[in-house]
Amino acid sequence: MTVHPSLQNYADAWTHAVESIAELVQPLVEGAWNRATPCPGWSVRDIVSHVIGMECEMLGDPRPIHSLPRDLYHVQSDFARYMEMQVDVRRHHTSPEMTAELEYTLIRRARQLRNESRSPDTLVRAPLGAEQTLELAYRMRAFDTWVHEQDLRAALGRPGNLDSPGAYVTRDCLLQALPKAVAKDAGAPPNSAVVFDVSGPVEFLRTVRVDADGRGSVDGSPSLGPLVTFATDWETFYRLTCGRVRPAAVADRIKFDGDAEMAEAILRVIAVTP
Repeated sequence: MTVHPSLQNYADAWTHAVESIAELVQPLVEGAWNRATPCPGWSVRDIVSHVIGMECEMLGDPRPIHSLPRDLYHVQSDFARYMEMQVDVRRHHTSPEMTAELEYTLIRRARQLRNESRSPDTLVRAPLGAEQTLELAYRMRAFDTWVHEQDLRAALGRPGNLDSPGAYVTRDCLLQALPKAVAKDAGAPPNSAVVFDVSGPVEFLRTVRVDADGRGSVDGSPSLGPLVTFATDWETFYRLTCGRVRPAAVADRIKFDGDAEMAEAILRVIAVTP
């Protein structure tokens, strides 16, 4: 194995999640591929198509030349259009075609991982023609793949892996995005703090602090006088922050103490994924 140590955790988390996806979809009958998932607008087939497409991009494959239909209501941004291309091009593929392409893509990606010798700060392709470091690319693939594994599990009634390696990568990615949501998007006032107390398979207590200049940061130390304290479970937290459920639908699983108006403002913008 030549993967750099800083990439190894992400490679392991991705491998665990993507192998779980392959195991979930291998026995599916044709009709099951059309089941809706919590990911807005995407079916089981669409999720797997997305995973295949993103891994093909990690391999350096050219993107498909394809025109999107105009009636895809969930496609409302350039980023969404970029992601939809790999999905829509496979919308009429059969179950055997989907599982065969997934298996072949994972074999190729596993070989790429085994032979990976690039530095973590190597610049690689990112969506919309941008560039990102190899380390960020690995991290985002682990995060994205675990979340989509959970989408498939919800659609297929096969819960599990809420505390797998990908869950911890996902936790860190979501926490990194919270300061902007609290400080900028929700408008939490300067010199305030918002606490997130999350229980369950992935348990943590984090404080988002807004400094005198209105900039947000997150740390693991408690706050003596938080503006708002949220308490919820890990599954509800990731579903909210990944936009898989609206706050009103899980109101019975979210408790808060403090400024009710600010709590509602934060919950309105807590979905931090694109």
